[in-house]
Amino acid sequence: MTAPAAVDSRAVERGGLFAALAGEHADGHTFAADAVKAGAVAVLAGRPVGVPAVVVDDVLDALAALARTVLAEVPQAMVIGLTGSAGKTGTKDLIAQVLPELGPTIATMKSFNGEIGMPLAVTHVDRDVRYIVLEMGARGIGHISHLTRIAPPMVGLVLNMGTAHVGEFGGREQIAQAKGELVEALPAKGLAILNADDPLVAAMAHRTRAQVLTFGIDRNAHVRAVDVTLDPAGRASFTLVAAGSDARVELSLHGVHHVSNALAAAAVAIGLGADVEKTADALSRAVLVASGRMEVTDRPDRVRVINDAFNANPDSMKAALAALEAMADGRRTVAVLGEMKELGAAGGDGHRQVGRLVAASGVNVLIAVGSADAQALAEAAQEDDPRLQVVSARDRDHALTLVRDLIEPGDIALVKGSHSVGLEHTAVCLAQPAAAAEDR
Repeated sequence: MTAPAAVDSRAVERGGLFAALAGEHADGHTFAADAVKAGAVAVLAGRPVGVPAVVVDDVLDALAALARTVLAEVPQAMVIGLTGSAGKTGTKDLIAQVLPELGPTIATMKSFNGEIGMPLAVTHVDRDVRYIVLEMGARGIGHISHLTRIAPPMVGLVLNMGTAHVGEFGGREQIAQAKGELVEALPAKGLAILNADDPLVAAMAHRTRAQVLTFGIDRNAHVRAVDVTLDPAGRASFTLVAAGSDARVELSLHGVHHVSNALAAAAVAIGLGADVEKTADALSRAVLVASGRMEVTDRPDRVRVINDAFNANPDSMKAALAALEAMADGRRTVAVLGEMKELGAAGGDGHRQVGRLVAASGVNVLIAVGSADAQALAEAAQEDDPRLQVVSARDRDHALTLVRDLIEPGDIALVKGSHSVGLEHTAVCLAQPAAAAEDR
């Protein structure tokens, strides 16, 4: 194999391997011939497929074994695992832009952080790579332990413990139990990087044999930010303080929540020996990589669209609304908010909490997208601010029609919801006024 593995026949690279996984909606074995035609040298399959194949009992287990084999071929490569309830992909992208100061670096593609995506990321490793930055997600106890057995980390970063997937776990303490499996997997000579501002994360220091390095606004953190300011576009600047040195960071990313992400990335780099000033410079040069995460577009009519629609939970909603409020500067604000999935029994309370945040943030127009939970969000917002204009949308297309009717030149519009609500499409269309006019 001279190229990475793929599980989508349309993403096969010439010389790569196609893993024929049986998914919820399609069976990869059906596309084996297409993958070979596209350039795959062979198929990893659970049964004969009529083209060159390695037939195994379990394709997913075999993909994990392949990732372990790839890592064994590059013993100099250091695995940096990161987890948390929010900010994993943005922080991963920052780390990937800071670490090249120390050596060749690769990172998880997009937000592929599970038992399929993470092994696929590992297959992108080449013999020159020095650092491998891998997101590690969890839907339950034991999931991260499984991922660390595939790619044993030397550095483990835990960002925060929020309410994402709380319905699957049962509570924040259970989420912390699962996420802490990352630092438990570290060797004694490893490095655990923990958020000093989050008590559940800071407490994980007792669950690891590794050296502990903390980051945060907390004055006792090893890597911290002081003198945090926001410009009119909601971009944060701060002084990075670590290892007896300090340097100014001016982020190009929108939202004060990126300060914590930047500190986490800085802690990784500094913990591995990077210079504080060079780390600050790299953070200041860092750009947005992943779409749908605080992606800001300014239209010719001065409408600003904030596409933060990749996913949502109460904590990330709070951060996005804070960014919207910071950017407002007297302009009218519109929030197009979809339902937050995977909250379980906490769904109603979570949506009402976000509704109250909408009202407290001074939003002028709220478009609530979805059914019962969206209605709970809308009602809570209206109760707290009777002057707020609230409308309901059935789905992403209805939301697009409504926001196009309600938006005015100079407005700022935030679009955010769980991935399954599909508001990324709404945000992309809204950011393109010419195409929107033609559609209408």
